[in-house]
Amino acid sequence: MQIDSKCVAVEQIGDVALIKVNNAPVNALSRAVRQGLMLAMDAALANPDVAAIVISSELALFSAGADISEFAGGNLEPGLPQVLNHIESSVKPVIAAVNGSAFGGGLELALSCHYRLSFAGNKVGLPEVHLGILPGAGGTQRLPRLADAKTALDMIVSGAPTPVTALPGVFDEIVGSAAELYDAVFAFTKKAIAQGPRPVSAVNLSFDGDTPALFAGYAEQVKAKTKGFFAPAMCVEAVKAAYQLPFAEGLDEEANLFMQCMKTPQARAQQHFFFAERAAGHVPGLNKEAQLRDIKKVAIIGAGTMGGGIAMNFANAGIPVTMLEIKQEALDKGLALIRRNYENSAKKGKLTQEQVEQRMALLTGATDYQDLSDVDLVIEAVFEKMSVKKEVFTALDKVCKPGAILASNTSTLDINEIAECTSRPSDVIGLHFFSPANVMKLLEIVRAEQTSDDVIKTCMKLAKTIRKVGVLVGVCFGFVGNRMIEVYGREANRLMLEGATPEQVDRVIMQLGMPMGPFTMGDMAGLDIGYFVRQSRKAFIEHDPSYCVVADVLVEAGRVGLKVGKGAYLYEPGDRKPISDPEVIEIAARKAKELGIEQRQISDQEILERCIYPLINEGADILQEKIAQRASDIDVIYVYGYGFPVFRGGPMQYADETGLSHILERMRHYQSSLGEYGKHWFTPSNLLIELVEQNKTFASLNK
Repeated sequence: MQIDSKCVAVEQIGDVALIKVNNAPVNALSRAVRQGLMLAMDAALANPDVAAIVISSELALFSAGADISEFAGGNLEPGLPQVLNHIESSVKPVIAAVNGSAFGGGLELALSCHYRLSFAGNKVGLPEVHLGILPGAGGTQRLPRLADAKTALDMIVSGAPTPVTALPGVFDEIVGSAAELYDAVFAFTKKAIAQGPRPVSAVNLSFDGDTPALFAGYAEQVKAKTKGFFAPAMCVEAVKAAYQLPFAEGLDEEANLFMQCMKTPQARAQQHFFFAERAAGHVPGLNKEAQLRDIKKVAIIGAGTMGGGIAMNFANAGIPVTMLEIKQEALDKGLALIRRNYENSAKKGKLTQEQVEQRMALLTGATDYQDLSDVDLVIEAVFEKMSVKKEVFTALDKVCKPGAILASNTSTLDINEIAECTSRPSDVIGLHFFSPANVMKLLEIVRAEQTSDDVIKTCMKLAKTIRKVGVLVGVCFGFVGNRMIEVYGREANRLMLEGATPEQVDRVIMQLGMPMGPFTMGDMAGLDIGYFVRQSRKAFIEHDPSYCVVADVLVEAGRVGLKVGKGAYLYEPGDRKPISDPEVIEIAARKAKELGIEQRQISDQEILERCIYPLINEGADILQEKIAQRASDIDVIYVYGYGFPVFRGGPMQYADETGLSHILERMRHYQSSLGEYGKHWFTPSNLLIELVEQNKTFASLNK
């Protein structure tokens, strides 16, 4: 039998038909693959010389699941459920040789087979919940029939990968390595032929005993832990259907719940973000001939909290790091803090002691710039002041070898100005890590005017090496993330002057889905950080005497946040829980009176609109100025850097979902209703106006 299609190939080996999927890069179950599987199954079933069928992959992974791009519409026939039902109904035994990771539809494909074999070290999962949906090709009905209810719920609701060794009911045999798998599979086919087909759908489940209580308790936990998300609760309902309904009816209920999920704004947002994250890694217009630079050794200037966190990223990736401090005492303190962080991870079981020592061995200290003469990349992480940054880059320019990349971790300062103090501006770039740098996934990669394409390419690739999501941005105050958050913080502070309390503002923002509100965030970061930034930007804000005036009073009184036990809130020693402080309300009332601002009751809706809509408006200006390449890049920055809820897709996706015409109308409302303050700070972006006039969305700019 020599059936061969573009994506699915069939080879007869003895009395076994070996069907292999070959759809690089991840064996997505596209329409062509589904058609190929149907044809291959039909051919194997029609061939009298075939006694058993094996389904596997030509690639190193089994399948990453559905082709998400097909969700937008078009001809989906044959649908994946149809293909999998066809496989399960085979009168000849079908064995899945799961030779690599199987996720989503890939695992559902394996579950539709009569037998499954894999190897120790492999992982499988049903991650559809991360796309705002649930497994829609029988996964919620077949998995519970092979694994216990708790395991099935955990896998489907969390979407997390699970080792095959933890799924003995799912896999009939697990061999030691991938290299041994095919020999084991072909030996197993004799047993499968003797036993015949064993459809998972034939397994009966009953909703009795402890099962109802298990589902009730699980549903309550999911409700508490996944606020804002729609799909997790539907996942529980779908698995419950496997216990309450016959298989065919359970599939119908799964399909019904799947379509309910697909129609939600959460699913649209989560699927938008799936593509946004992948798009962020692609930089159009770079010279294709530009070669990547080799990054084998890195230096970090500054061994403080940020410098230490940055260093850990490289040590975790196996890249040697030299940390430089002028004083040995500061260097020793920084290295000790890193060791403490690693030791804490070891105590939690995240690292072995051997791994701790391996990573620490990659970290060395230095107090002399001459020790950096052989590094391939140096990242400056010193005090956020231009004169200090220039001093560092001047020194680096003298000692670093030709071709070394000189990067600044600045969060607001002009990379072009920093580059000008070197003789090699084409080698200078911004690498803005977010705190804590060893935890946060986002890396803003800041392209200066003269940054070369090979430096940009190298840094984008390096972000993946150190397990960050790199997003390329241009030079302006605060780049993308901090430029937009400045607007958000400004409005939160102004609302307090007008009569809102920090607790009310924070509550409204958390109801949107943010992990904390602006006042809690300010206290956590340190109110002095924003204060120093404002001191350096007096020309920008001098027209507005109300600008963050309460925050300034707090800082000048020594109330800089959590680290001293008081900021916008009070804190008990060793406790991060904010406690309201009437004194802050009194300060706000006093400053409002001095400024002639009348205090009033402010609705939750006004707080939401005034904090979030100007942030979106600033994003529109950033796009118009080409500081960000795409609206979706802004969404990636905000989800990974600032905790914007992924079930809303990021601020620009949230704007599209809310309606740009509504946002424009509300911006104009506050522009006219807030006096001189509104006239200055609520001017709608020209891009926002243009999109509304053309009936377009921010998403349309991504194409």
